[in-house]
Amino acid sequence: MKNQLLELISLIAAGCMRDEDIERIADEAAQAYADPAAFLAANPDINYDDSFPMPLGEWVVLGSLPDTVVFQADSYQDLFQHISDSFDKSVAFTLKPKQLARTEPLTALNRIQVQMGALNKEAGGYVLLNFSQLLDDEVQMVMVGQQDLDRVLALGAEVGIKLEPALEALKVAVHV
Repeated sequence: MKNQLLELISLIAAGCMRDEDIERIADEAAQAYADPAAFLAANPDINYDDSFPMPLGEWVVLGSLPDTVVFQADSYQDLFQHISDSFDKSVAFTLKPKQLARTEPLTALNRIQVQMGALNKEAGGYVLLNFSQLLDDEVQMVMVGQQDLDRVLALGAEVGIKLEPALEALKVAVHV
């Protein structure tokens, strides 16, 4: 499992985390998946109990990723602000967070996805993915290059972490 976690975290954290940190998170999460009781006993500072909506290993991954990798927000305006803040100032965004203030969720997410798809051309643009189970926020996403999308979705399925293209999921939810 550690190798899959290492690859998954590397793909969703591309360029945002040091290799040592990715390795540490994958190692800790693999330990937490393999033996939750032993992991909790060895790490008493971990705030986790059986009422959480995910396995301990997933909790470790989610809780260990920085806010430049996992974007959490209560509105799409805030989500896009977090995403744009995570980029170097040399990256020019045509979309501005305030333009999302009075839009429906599907329209807002579509606009964000169009903007993200226009970045990082060598990776085929970025795709926003719903990541893991929601905790305290309305949206919780990661971003991957289009060229890595299939592999990231496969790795998520292998390790049991929910990953799905956010725009497609919202379209389905709105039309149900």
